[in-house]
Amino acid sequence: MDSFGNRLREIRKEKNLSQNELAKLLETNHSVIGKYERDEVKPSIDVVKKIASFLDTTVAYLLGEDQNQDLFKDPDMLRRLKEINNMPDEDKRHVLYNIDAVLRDFRTRQAYATH
Repeated sequence: MDSFGNRLREIRKEKNLSQNELAKLLETNHSVIGKYERDEVKPSIDVVKKIASFLDTTVAYLLGEDQNQDLFKDPDMLRRLKEINNMPDEDKRHVLYNIDAVLRDFRTRQAYATH
């Protein structure tokens, strides 16, 4: 799995930003960015949040918790998840049960389609 530093370097380059440019956005020195990218220093969670925001990605992607850097950036999906989260527990269980059923059916169709 990629380290934080590797992911940071990769996405920074995708955005065509130099270490110096990212450092200016974060109000720090380019040498700090270099240390992050070499995994010599771990940034605070607040700094990771700022980096994710400036690089238009997610904290989860930078930390290696997710392979998809756009996972939680869909505003409609986020709105729905927030609404589900605010539901009473019993209603939430029903919604999640139905989502699980749809996902199970989708995985089954995919499994049969590949054979």
